[in-house]
Amino acid sequence: MYKTYCRMYQKSLKIISPILPWRKPALIEGANSVEQIPSLIKDLHIKHVLIVTDRGILSLGLMENMVHQLTNIGVAYTIYDQTIPNPTIKNIEDAVKLYYRNNCEAIIAFGGGSSIDCAKGVGARIARPNKSIQEMKGLLKVRKSIPTLFAIPTTAGTGSEATVAAVISNPQTNEKYPISDMSLIPHYAVLDPLLTIKLPPSITAQTGMDALTHAIEAYIGKSNTSETIQCSQEAVKLIFENLYAAFENGSNLIARTNMQKAAYFAGIAFTRAYVGYVHAIAHTLGGFYSIPHGLANAVILPYVLEYYGESVYKPLAELADLVGIGAEADTIESKANMFIDEIRKLNDNMGIPKKLDGIQDDDLPILVERALKEANPLYPVPKILGKNDLTILYQRLFL
Repeated sequence: MYKTYCRMYQKSLKIISPILPWRKPALIEGANSVEQIPSLIKDLHIKHVLIVTDRGILSLGLMENMVHQLTNIGVAYTIYDQTIPNPTIKNIEDAVKLYYRNNCEAIIAFGGGSSIDCAKGVGARIARPNKSIQEMKGLLKVRKSIPTLFAIPTTAGTGSEATVAAVISNPQTNEKYPISDMSLIPHYAVLDPLLTIKLPPSITAQTGMDALTHAIEAYIGKSNTSETIQCSQEAVKLIFENLYAAFENGSNLIARTNMQKAAYFAGIAFTRAYVGYVHAIAHTLGGFYSIPHGLANAVILPYVLEYYGESVYKPLAELADLVGIGAEADTIESKANMFIDEIRKLNDNMGIPKKLDGIQDDDLPILVERALKEANPLYPVPKILGKNDLTILYQRLFL
């Protein structure tokens, strides 16, 4: 009965999805494309922008040319650089205060997924000043326009520059949850591969596997459209062809460019087709133990795909064909398993561990409860899992 309820809920969402106010960000891409932003802001008659970033990005000097140009053309800016991995409600509230105090009119998110998610949270609070972040948790709780948002990713993973979601952490309750609303899709997305050249190999690996998880979970789910299928396939192909090259040689501009495009395509795919239990589990681990999201996804992905069993053989076999894996396989089951093995090999080659450290047995019941609450009934997963299933999956992740 419960599984029937979940499927009916998902089917209803799929039916109404085409009439929702979807939009895609205006895409600005290519080497040095970030330099187009100041003049664009000027053309939009924006006089003061809030830049949401983190201290690491600031210390690398990646924003220097952009802010210098803003000053030269008379656009004022205020920088909020306290964003942390797994951005918190406090991050958002502090940045909102800066926005109001300086009479800002737009927001630039400059950094990884954490900075973009934080900026989206700021936008949501400005759109809904009488609602707390907690009150906007879940689906379609904003429903008002946010200030113009420019998303400039410095990683190739989250796809947040293309999505409806902002993932927020509450350290007081060890929660990590998404706020999802069409109004949170950035108005402009800037894919400048030069901004990713200085990414350490470990971050390249983890963010790349994050993008792969987005694409695969979208593809194997039950709410696909022709567009999400195409975007998922393109993302998977680009990642298998370019992730290890970007990991091995961070200055490989072609690989960096292709990985940014892959993350964007994967973002387009999962923002309409949703994700699944990999993300639900990863969010709990980020909330409880601050495990980086990309790392958690990378480790969890093969376990969940394997656990799904025959419900994913066909789509995984299709992806295997797409990337040239398992030509010798005589069944779709063996081909699907070869695809999962290839994910494990990619993890191994990039130094991503097979299991995660620090998960406490005493936390298991609440981890399972929160993962199920996030996933069911919303995520149109290939196979609906229950408490016992999730418990087994968490136990397989332990060192």
